[in-house]
Amino acid sequence: MSGILYFVPTPVGNLEDMTFRAIKVLKEVDYILCEDTRTSGMLLKHYEISKPLKSYHLHNEHTATEKVITDLQSGQNIAIITDAGTPGISDPGYLLAKAGSDNNIEMICLPGATALIPALVVSGLPNNEFLFAGFLPPKKGRQTKLKQLAEEKKTIVFYESPHKINTTLEQIKEFFGDETRASLSREISKKFEETKRGTIDELIEFSKSKTLKGEIVLIVNNSLK
Repeated sequence: MSGILYFVPTPVGNLEDMTFRAIKVLKEVDYILCEDTRTSGMLLKHYEISKPLKSYHLHNEHTATEKVITDLQSGQNIAIITDAGTPGISDPGYLLAKAGSDNNIEMICLPGATALIPALVVSGLPNNEFLFAGFLPPKKGRQTKLKQLAEEKKTIVFYESPHKINTTLEQIKEFFGDETRASLSREISKKFEETKRGTIDELIEFSKSKTLKGEIVLIVNNSLK
């Protein structure tokens, strides 16, 4: 009988965001897939979890997936975690989920930490409907994607890195318009968590006035006047 593949969220900041169920699952599986064994090793040590860690990241997921499916088919229970947040959401996990589905593997994703929902809730922007755009393409296709998203009337959620945020904000202004409302959250669930809300121009001024650190969640809506 095949084993179970668990997708286990890990804290995006504060270690206390780990759930009791997540700890229980990680203590019971045969082994754990992770992006970085050093980062995940510290998390497991904190919760006294002693299970084998195996690397599973963007550079090896194509080759590693087949072995994981074989292990699941042999009856092993396996968990996948990422450095922070929910596996498969702008992190490795989708290919494994697809392979699990194709091979009729039982899969369970635990509810838990993710950066986009807290940022969306405190943005003050409409959240009854929203579009998660994740990270924009680095170069090729970036402008095409922004033109496409500029037609969207729902609130849009982006992930962005600190060294690209100024460029992205300027491009949002260019394609979405001067009246675009926005919210920028960073260091979610950490000591220096911060959210700035306002017009796109106000966020550009804020971003350029200081050196932002940590992953950023940018929420925009150009349908509000």
